[in-house]
Amino acid sequence: MLMYLAAAAPQAENPYGLMEALEQGGTIAWTVFIILCAMSVGTFYILFTKLIEQQKVINQGKKIRATFWRSASLREASAKLEKNSAYKQIVDDGIKAQEEHGKLKDPVEAHDWLHGSLNRSEAAINAKLAGGLPFLATVGATSPFIGLFGTVIGIYRALIKIGIAGQASIDQVAGPVGEALIMTALGLGVAVPAVLAYNWLQARNKLIAAQLSAFSTDVLGYMASNGAVVPATKAAAPAAKPAAPAAAPIKK
Repeated sequence: MLMYLAAAAPQAENPYGLMEALEQGGTIAWTVFIILCAMSVGTFYILFTKLIEQQKVINQGKKIRATFWRSASLREASAKLEKNSAYKQIVDDGIKAQEEHGKLKDPVEAHDWLHGSLNRSEAAINAKLAGGLPFLATVGATSPFIGLFGTVIGIYRALIKIGIAGQASIDQVAGPVGEALIMTALGLGVAVPAVLAYNWLQARNKLIAAQLSAFSTDVLGYMASNGAVVPATKAAAPAAKPAAPAAAPIKK
């Protein structure tokens, strides 16, 4: 019966919730809250879009290692790649650099010219993959201080109420102090995912950069040798062991 009456009784409203703290904090509290929310939304947007972009390049690399070097020429292999593929860009830039080498007036080694062109292609791809990461680094570095600004304002308002009232009663300082703690928690809650996302995406970018560099080296070797140097697509299967000779029958 008591449990039924307790459930049926109207619940008292919490005067120290998030919205109440923001209302008490006024314009400054709302501004800090909106900035932190915008940072958080931007963090997760960059995280998911970059993960999709990175995974696409990783999947392209797996297909490259499986089928690319089985084609008769680079042009034929490039035609089979996805449009706007990172690996297709490297191959096409290499082919273009090889064609443009004969038009140069000054004597330049073909190897140096091709190597420089492939490096520029790699750098362009890596720069595209790194887009958005500076925002994550900025959010991770600044959001705690933005939350701390709201914390300082909340504590300042609490001190003003204490000074006006002449005594530090809980009902007078609970609101501003609660607002200060909420701003601190929001700042940390925005910073931690941003730092984790930055480190994770950066590590994946380094892995992709290493794979692109290895592929670029293979393309350079293929072009410099006129197709004589071709990377192995799969490791050779181990030779089968010869069958053991049958045991001679035992004479009685």
